[in-house]
Amino acid sequence: MDVTYIDHMGSDLTVVNAARVSFNKESENIDDKDIKLINYLAKHKHWSPFSHCFIQFRIEAPLFVARQLVKHQVGLAWNEVSRRYVDTMPRFYTPTSWRTKADNVKQGSSDNEIDYYINSYTRSAIAEYQRMLDVGIAPEMARMVLPQNMYTEWYWSGSLYAFARVVNQRVEDTAQKETGHIAKLISIECANKFKHSWEALTGYSKPAPKSISLEQMYENVEKFNKRGKSEHA
Repeated sequence: MDVTYIDHMGSDLTVVNAARVSFNKESENIDDKDIKLINYLAKHKHWSPFSHCFIQFRIEAPLFVARQLVKHQVGLAWNEVSRRYVDTMPRFYTPTSWRTKADNVKQGSSDNEIDYYINSYTRSAIAEYQRMLDVGIAPEMARMVLPQNMYTEWYWSGSLYAFARVVNQRVEDTAQKETGHIAKLISIECANKFKHSWEALTGYSKPAPKSISLEQMYENVEKFNKRGKSEHA
């Protein structure tokens, strides 16, 4: 699973000036007053200034992860590889450790794991798919035998505020961990491009290499979300 930064538009200064235009004012450089303004906007849910910044990614993830993330529609655009037209051999996400079912059904899974192997199933699906193509079946029909752990790729573009909603929801304790992994990689890229705005929106401030522990990196975001809930309780 991977998130590749493609492009972006705007900066922290864009957010500041989108807000200050109400008073027909404009900043040329970010200063402490501007950072305070960004924090104020985020705290009080003034979302429109953050929607003038955009960022674009190319993402690779299994189908079951993509289908959770595509539910986020507002402020976002999605274009995906289509197996109706593409018939190259797919790649698959094949973990060997599997989380067990949680006692709380809303949690989805527990922290306990068991070993389980699905390589033979994956090979069988690929073989059946290839046989169907070999006898002339159209890719748009043959694709139905490919399982949910098949990788797909898509372009995902949208406003900074929209991606903040994605990240804040998908790093929750109750979110699926694989989906949270993609959200955390998105967060790294957003923090690199919109440092002050991203910290204000998500609580994550320090851009970091992808090699560090995602769990350690994101403890502060989870605390940020919990603090926000207690403030609005």
